[in-house]
Amino acid sequence: MALAITIEQEQLAEAVTQFAARHAPIDKTRAALDSIAAGELPTWWEEFTANGFHAVHLPEEAGGQGGTLADMACVIESAAAALLPGPLLSTATASAVAALADDSAAALVADLAGGAPAAVVLPEDSQVQAVRDGTGWRLRGSIGSTLGLIAAQRILLATHSADGTHLWFALQPDLAGVVVEPQRGTDLSTDVGILSLTDYPAESVVSGIDTERARCVVAALAACASAGTVRRGVETAVNYIRTREQFGKPVGSFQALQHKAAVLLVNAELASASAWDAVRAIDESTEQHRLAAASAALMAVYAGPDLMLDALLMFGAIGYTWEHDTHLYWRRATSLAASLGSVTRWGREAGELARTLKRSTAINLGDIESEFRANLATTLDEAAALANETPTDDLRAPGLAFGSQRDLLARAGLVAPHLAAPWGVDATPVQQVIITEEFDKRAGLVRPSLGIAEWILPTILNSGTDAQRERFAEPIMRGTQRWCQLFSEPGAGSDLASLVTRAQKVDGGWLVNGHKIWTSSAHVAHFGAMLARTDPESPKHRGISYFLVDMTSPGIEISPIKQASGEAHFNEVFLTDVFVPDDMLVGEPGRGWDLAVATMAVERTAIGNYVTIDRSQALRRMAEVDGPDHDATLQALGGIEAHTTAIKAMVLRETLRLVQGQGPGPTSSIAKYAMVLLLRRASTAMLGLTGRLAMLESSDPAVVKPYFDMPSELIGGGTAEIQLTIIASMILGLPRK
Repeated sequence: MALAITIEQEQLAEAVTQFAARHAPIDKTRAALDSIAAGELPTWWEEFTANGFHAVHLPEEAGGQGGTLADMACVIESAAAALLPGPLLSTATASAVAALADDSAAALVADLAGGAPAAVVLPEDSQVQAVRDGTGWRLRGSIGSTLGLIAAQRILLATHSADGTHLWFALQPDLAGVVVEPQRGTDLSTDVGILSLTDYPAESVVSGIDTERARCVVAALAACASAGTVRRGVETAVNYIRTREQFGKPVGSFQALQHKAAVLLVNAELASASAWDAVRAIDESTEQHRLAAASAALMAVYAGPDLMLDALLMFGAIGYTWEHDTHLYWRRATSLAASLGSVTRWGREAGELARTLKRSTAINLGDIESEFRANLATTLDEAAALANETPTDDLRAPGLAFGSQRDLLARAGLVAPHLAAPWGVDATPVQQVIITEEFDKRAGLVRPSLGIAEWILPTILNSGTDAQRERFAEPIMRGTQRWCQLFSEPGAGSDLASLVTRAQKVDGGWLVNGHKIWTSSAHVAHFGAMLARTDPESPKHRGISYFLVDMTSPGIEISPIKQASGEAHFNEVFLTDVFVPDDMLVGEPGRGWDLAVATMAVERTAIGNYVTIDRSQALRRMAEVDGPDHDATLQALGGIEAHTTAIKAMVLRETLRLVQGQGPGPTSSIAKYAMVLLLRRASTAMLGLTGRLAMLESSDPAVVKPYFDMPSELIGGGTAEIQLTIIASMILGLPRK
């Protein structure tokens, strides 16, 4: 998915794509590689800048378009996807950093808005000293390989002064005292060079630039370029395997390639989400901006080369030829990663911040729905003054507690606010964002959870009878009624339609016989949602009915399944001549499969929300003390937090798309597998760094227990392989066998 989330941004991105198609198709870029390396401006640069594409984010009074940095990000991402050559990224980045300054940068910003190409150099990439010379300064030293330097007519340079501070100056490379030398760069679509200064006279400092903010802007826009590069790599690779045939079949129908393409898409979406998040963070606190930028550096920029390599390999040997365009994108991704320096520094920074900070998902909605927010705040304050007298029996799910506090929230429709009244408040996407924000403001107020009923209640409300809704909705909302899901069977796990549990019609109801397995919470559930075959002569996906079962019914035997952790969250359920009354059938007989599909769709979305659980508790504890593995722990913690941040940003982007009135996208399926990757990444880091603690079943911090509980999350809602198949067929549109 591209970075654009508003109609205006989509139109802007499309305009850039069309401009590139007209003026810079890849065959023309290939013909101009030597002139690009020499820093010659493309023939279309003047027209490009006349359209204002390069200055979308600059204020109108300075000659810009008056947009946001997020708007500029869409231009950069689209230009990268089109392999638009030249100094766009370096120029836009320099102007974005210059825009952080005070009025001392007004002339520079005006020059850049007018179309002057530019480059920016951060303190860590500069060996230039600034020495006082009367009322001005003399600059001496050099800078290493820098993208866009040869084409640059203005250079925004950070220097080092005698007192250890960083001073910023605007340079004109065509003046005396400046020597610029071109280099043959890895990215053939832009120039790269080095610079040396010998007593370059600078009259005044560009003041007001927060160096940390500048560093964040550089990383964020590089991440946008990398995300666009990877997006195009995914698109071209998928298009290739969709039509390329071997053995008389499209290679995209082979499961191995389908899964490889699906994993590539998931990682590309994580890259896009993290890049978008780093751009939007410019309006937040410096600490939040730093965490978002470091996360984007890790998830988008440094991940870029490997993701492009995966895309290239999907073409087979042809992708590795000089004539094939994919290697040009691979080169660009590699160069972008190198431009940010060592990956360890960004991992360490993310880890340091993650010790005490979590990435915020708050959205500045201004005065939108102010009356709704005020009324909500009053209700939540009243709830916060109450208690839940019955605590949760699952430490992983604090929202299962119930009592006076939850009763108030249930009456107010705030347990499941997205549902229609009277069960919810029919909250719009904007109102759901506000509800989340207001709950987050009240640390002592735990948001209620429906548990497994979260997946079942919508089916009862949408397809059940009035009597069923009246009987079950209120106690589910109040948390006094627990549910389980009686779907899976020993021979019908992922292939759910193969179930053999039978329900035979008898007077007044149905007689059920069968065997269910992997039933979460069956041992504490009051009721269960069950699938059973009521017409064995019907096709596989028909003849299945959806029942609500009282778990205290005679003939139900529950046998806990002890897990590797020693816990027993799952159960086998044996049903022997269990009578289910007619009024416990949901919908029409034989229509249960459609209801089950709807239930599972909600389940997969809910499981994606597990990102709210802290996956780095042990590493965070370890990072509090020094030791030989301290730096490695910080970097591992940073990587996990970056991955978590990317998933949160992915979900937040989807929310904002809904707020904009757009239809739902494929985020839930992608986020589910992204969580699988996160869980494996977190567990690998935890085991590798906690050492001997993993020898103990109980430890402080806990290591083995959360590790041994992990399979339930990896498998829940469908195995990873099933999820990849769904992504490949339903999202990427790859052919089935």
